[in-house]
Amino acid sequence: MGDSTGMRVDLSALDEVVSKLRTLVDDMEEAGKTSKYRTDIPQSAFGEAATFLEAGDLFQAHETAKSDLNRAITDLQDLIEKFGTSTSKVRGKYTEQEYATKQQMGGGSGKWE
Repeated sequence: MGDSTGMRVDLSALDEVVSKLRTLVDDMEEAGKTSKYRTDIPQSAFGEAATFLEAGDLFQAHETAKSDLNRAITDLQDLIEKFGTSTSKVRGKYTEQEYATKQQMGGGSGKWE
């Protein structure tokens, strides 16, 4: 588990990071669904404009907050996805390097396995 400079990389730790990120993405997806579909409040719930002048403003503030939350969740999901993809690529490169190093040291057989 290393490269020709003698540095060692714990590939199982990278696997664990990728696994945890996938779990986090799944959890974030559920949070996104909740914020998008289970936070609707009808405008009438804020009162009638004739009796409560701020009803429209409150409804609009709620809609803005809901939109901001959805955007934040989406951005966070994208960031987690990119990090997970990058981590997977790094893991793959280390695996390729490990294989190449073993091949250079005798085809992957002997005491270096």
